[in-house]
Amino acid sequence: MPQPDLAALNPNDVHVASHVWPMDSHNTTLLDHVHPPEWRDPTANNNDGSSSYDLICIGAGVGGLVSAAGAAGVGAKVALIEANMLGGDCLNVGCVPSKAIIHSANMAHSVKGDIKRLEAAGIFIDPNAVHVDFEKVMERVRKVRTEISHHDSAERYSTELGVEVYIGHANFASERTIVVNGRTLHFKKAVIATGGYPTLISMKGLKELHEKSLSFDIDGKKPIVMTNETFFNMTKQPKKLAVIGAGVIGLELAQAMQRLGTEVTVFGRSGKVLPKEDEDMAEIVKQQMIKDGVSFNLSVAKYSGIELDGTVLDNGYPQMKMTILEKGKDDDTIYSFDALLVAAGRRPNVTGMELELAKVEYDTKKGLIVNDKLQTTNPRIFGVGDCCSEFKFTHAADFMARTVIRNALFFGKGKMSDLLIPYATFTSPEIASVGLYGKDLDELGIEYRVFEKHFKDNDRALCDDNTKGFIRFRVDAKKDTILGCSVVGEGAGNMIGEVTLAMETDTGLGTMANVIHPYPTTSEVVRQSGDVYNKTKLTTMVKSLLRGIVKIQN
Repeated sequence: MPQPDLAALNPNDVHVASHVWPMDSHNTTLLDHVHPPEWRDPTANNNDGSSSYDLICIGAGVGGLVSAAGAAGVGAKVALIEANMLGGDCLNVGCVPSKAIIHSANMAHSVKGDIKRLEAAGIFIDPNAVHVDFEKVMERVRKVRTEISHHDSAERYSTELGVEVYIGHANFASERTIVVNGRTLHFKKAVIATGGYPTLISMKGLKELHEKSLSFDIDGKKPIVMTNETFFNMTKQPKKLAVIGAGVIGLELAQAMQRLGTEVTVFGRSGKVLPKEDEDMAEIVKQQMIKDGVSFNLSVAKYSGIELDGTVLDNGYPQMKMTILEKGKDDDTIYSFDALLVAAGRRPNVTGMELELAKVEYDTKKGLIVNDKLQTTNPRIFGVGDCCSEFKFTHAADFMARTVIRNALFFGKGKMSDLLIPYATFTSPEIASVGLYGKDLDELGIEYRVFEKHFKDNDRALCDDNTKGFIRFRVDAKKDTILGCSVVGEGAGNMIGEVTLAMETDTGLGTMANVIHPYPTTSEVVRQSGDVYNKTKLTTMVKSLLRGIVKIQN
């Protein structure tokens, strides 16, 4: 990666520049939006130089942004504090850039990696004539991110939404005060929405190589050892990428890089991919990735060590070798690659804020201790998003923030447990779920039935040659109440919303059979699943009765 001119930067901004690179026009504009270098704190509104607010939000990811904008929108005086970049992980190093690179990867796959499918449709392309310009791919990622960033910008929140924005690090000074940039801020209520951060696994040499990858002061070429926070800084394409972690982040980026032409190996310990999902559904995703060329080693017993091997490849990246011990084997195995992505876990960002002075209890692994109304152990302070929830999704933080606005400002009684949160993994095929899984229902002792409809029996899926996957409903054993649903297949992320609406409105699976869908669409599998359910009500007695009614008519 090119090196920034740190001497030209404000010392307070060096930590930001180290995570946003290269400093081209796109990233410069991004930082102008989400970490403006010339930003000035709002004018103090108390005679003693302090400021007072109805609500202070610490952290400007989705949770903090929604809390601040929503509260200001109903007339509250609001301050928003962010030490790094407004927009949080989602905008800067998560949802937005990952979907942008996935778009390019899927386009490349459609003309380079899925030749048989093209030929079956009567289209013939020489795959050797298709070239992926990785630098252009990553430039587009930066461009898309920058285009979206104005929505989360300090300027917009300050001038359009009426939120007073502070760029700096917040520390609690008491149960009702916060200090930022040397100024004391008094609050009636506060929201902590500080998100989380990726963690490194325990492996000899990894921490040191990761630190070198972030340094701009070392001689020679930097090792490309990444988390999601630095992945999108790449400008040159790795030849071989190792991904540690077979969860959502690891699989999405592994498949994207493979489809763009990098040789990818995914490592894990559990023997599974996407362990939260139903195993047969996750296996469909895995098999497609294998077809794409991704290799898997999911039986790692120990990550023994990693080091540079002294070779620098023609892309400028130094080669590394990683030693692992596989389960059931006595000898180590060595893998060589020029880039490593560690996507094996995250921690809540809850330290370094003097929470003890605010009487806010927390756990460094689980995050803030909150009740069902999202109050911390200081009832004036609320938690939102990854720093206090197991649901580490942008849309979860959004609706947690909406709940907190009602509870903090309007004596609301909103509960986290009332939120029905769907989620999706944007691999190809996608996989999406809402509600309870079968293993959850088994643990709770709830009896249920399963109803499925496969895309191989769907007319639109057949027309589109996208027949992999199916939808699975988990329904109460005695009635048509939907307890959970999962979909694996193209467009699963868009499809799960309809099921979420049904569950939110207590619409049963049998009733969904009456919802007319345009023909032909893949979403017909939702209605068709309702038909499958309703057929179970046609018992022998019911069929006999219906035949009798037909016969007595003239």
